[in-house]
Amino acid sequence: MKGDRVEIVIDAGGGTRTYDVAATRAGRRVEVTHGRGVVEVTEVTRGGTPVRTARFMAGRVLALVEHPAPRPALEDDAVTPLRRTA
Repeated sequence: MKGDRVEIVIDAGGGTRTYDVAATRAGRRVEVTHGRGVVEVTEVTRGGTPVRTARFMAGRVLALVEHPAPRPALEDDAVTPLRRTA
């Protein structure tokens, strides 16, 4: 959903580089796949069509952080009061 974001930090030889892939429109999501030494981050439409893809060598990826889109509170999301000790 719009607001999904993945942050990728890679080793660039003498330092690090940071890349962001985000869902830019409503209904799109960001998917992460990895295999055979490659990490792939793709922005995908509702129908599953890839819009844009970023590929990184798995050996160079230092961190991959997924930031899900915030969702509204639901009725069953009860707030638990803090317990006071005497």
